[in-house]
Amino acid sequence: MQDAKNLKEYRQTIQESLGNDFLRRALDTFAVTYRASRARAFAEFDVQQLVDEVAAAKDAVLPRLLELYSEFKKNAEDAGVKVHFAKDAAEANRLVAEIAERSGSKKIIKSKSMTAEETLLNHALEDRGLEVVETDLGEWIIQLRHEGPSHMVMPAIHLSRYQVKDLFSEVTGARQEPDIEKLVKVARRELRSKFVEADMGVTGANFAIADTGTIGLVTNEGNARLVTTLPRVHVALLGIDKLVPTVADAMKILRVLPRNATGQNLTSYVTWITGANECRSAADKKKEIHFIVLDNGRLEMAKDPLFSQVFRCVRCGACANVCPVYRLVGGHKMGHIYIGAIGLILTYFFHGPEKARNIVQNCINCEACKDICAGGIDLPRLIKQVHVRIQDKEGHPLPSLLLARVMKSRKLFHTLLRTAKWAQRPVAGDDGFMRHLPMMFFKEHDFKALPTVADKPFRDRFAELAQPREGIRFRVGLFSGCVQDFVYPEQMEAAFTLFADHGCAMSFPMEQSCCGLPLQMMGEMATSRSVAEQNLRAFEREGVDYIVTLCASCASHLKHNYPALLGDDPLLQDKVKAFTAKVIDFSSFARDVLGLDASAFTGQGKAATFHSPCHLCRGLGVHEAPRRLLEAAGYDFREADESEVCCGFGGTFSAKFPELSAELLRKKLDNVEKTGAELLLTDCPGCVMQLRGGLKKRGSTIVVQHTAEALAARKKKGG
Repeated sequence: MQDAKNLKEYRQTIQESLGNDFLRRALDTFAVTYRASRARAFAEFDVQQLVDEVAAAKDAVLPRLLELYSEFKKNAEDAGVKVHFAKDAAEANRLVAEIAERSGSKKIIKSKSMTAEETLLNHALEDRGLEVVETDLGEWIIQLRHEGPSHMVMPAIHLSRYQVKDLFSEVTGARQEPDIEKLVKVARRELRSKFVEADMGVTGANFAIADTGTIGLVTNEGNARLVTTLPRVHVALLGIDKLVPTVADAMKILRVLPRNATGQNLTSYVTWITGANECRSAADKKKEIHFIVLDNGRLEMAKDPLFSQVFRCVRCGACANVCPVYRLVGGHKMGHIYIGAIGLILTYFFHGPEKARNIVQNCINCEACKDICAGGIDLPRLIKQVHVRIQDKEGHPLPSLLLARVMKSRKLFHTLLRTAKWAQRPVAGDDGFMRHLPMMFFKEHDFKALPTVADKPFRDRFAELAQPREGIRFRVGLFSGCVQDFVYPEQMEAAFTLFADHGCAMSFPMEQSCCGLPLQMMGEMATSRSVAEQNLRAFEREGVDYIVTLCASCASHLKHNYPALLGDDPLLQDKVKAFTAKVIDFSSFARDVLGLDASAFTGQGKAATFHSPCHLCRGLGVHEAPRRLLEAAGYDFREADESEVCCGFGGTFSAKFPELSAELLRKKLDNVEKTGAELLLTDCPGCVMQLRGGLKKRGSTIVVQHTAEALAARKKKGG
């Protein structure tokens, strides 16, 4: 009950962001322009090769962290720098304060540092009576507002120029204008004296080069160079994860960082600092430089066989740039101090499960973060694993436990689905949707109509379907998942007839069940593993060439998550490999294996557009196959804006966060309607449920179908 109460309170805070029209417009605009800018910045590169290089360089550091730290410390101190090690945030803050006290520093200026945000350094220094001033424009603004950053690279992206105008008017005591250039000049004027008067400068670091004792800073403002050079004391606070062996390793990261962060080919300033022996301050005194290397949970993370990949993070913030949920709620609701997908994970390790408990559930599992990550981190998987660890330690909520109990037994699960056919009769309409009554109990879900369970599931229809008797090209096992089996069996029938016309002999193992993805989303990994093994056993004796599923989410889960769930069992390893190698999504099978083209279809179809399911375009990397199939079938295909952005379904996500699901759906349907299409097609039954239910509520005449249904409607017998 406490978990439900906490989640409800968290949802209430989300409503504040959904009501902030400027925030949503600003983040929407940035998300669209960012994708275009990033594409241009990487146009001449093999992006995957760059990502692989970063991942390899970072992974190679893990077993050598302490060795590299010792090398870095020796070389830096040989050059006149004092190097300290801090085991946690409190020790790091204490070290900075002691350096200030010993050096007689009263006035401290800072350049942007997420590590300093992580340790809450400003608060610790101010509690000791020290004056601390941020000099990065965005950081200075949020410091004046007494709030944290809402983005790792653009900390004040959530604020309008009018809000900044009011803030600067209050700070300066003079009326300011909402003109960005003029506001920047105000900031420069106000901060200029702070640079001159400062005793100490505090920075972070993007790199720590072991073989030279050098740190590197990547910035877009000149303030960091002033912070490191003008004061007589410079302190750099950096995580131990910033260690790299050589400058060549740093350069691999530097090629990716600005391009992935903001779509820039180059950042404005890259500053390398080696030693203090020859440095002089403005007062012509010998420079005092300290590097504080922070652990704060990083060494524990480095030893974790799964979470060690977090060390690949280059702090570019791109995972937030593409996150559909971040676009709605901003960083203050999509993280604690670190934001976006990486922030959900780092919060758990740096700040504990209490801070991570609610925000970690706010991942819709669309895989946009994984797709964009400069280090190739499997962010969605790690986020769900954090959820699992928290639940395993603190207890599983009742809905999660009930779902696991039901789905662990296929017979019980399917019996309940069959029973639902009778239970729904008082609220079932004649159009395949439930009437209004259930909404009395789920008012937040009233943004879409909910479908009824089919009268007869696909598993009961399969034996009645006519198999091809000759010209057999492939033996295909059909994996239906639970939605297409019990809610939309007509989608499976459409695929069956299409495949039968093109030489496919098909089998449907009756022991198959749900793929298990909903269980994984709920943090029920033990039952998810049990369900995975059930499905593996169901297909192992079928002797098929391919296992085809019409659900992109099922396909991605079967192909990519089953090895993680079952691969550690030596008795199952070979079977898992054989199983996943056969799994293929509907559109890829139809186009790439069966080779369906215009000759397989007849006539001209209606105007159609396509919503690309998240697990099709990112989980499986399939982009062109469904679009080319629709064109081959004679449909007037029209691409919708942001066709590969999530529709807001996300399985159990839409149940937990209906207000976010509703807003994502609204954006999606607005873009669909702009195309003027009569048909909206997709390759996922969950997306069909979300899109069809939303259009029903709108009173729209647009028809939503699975791609299989659209192709079957135009097929040429034996084509």
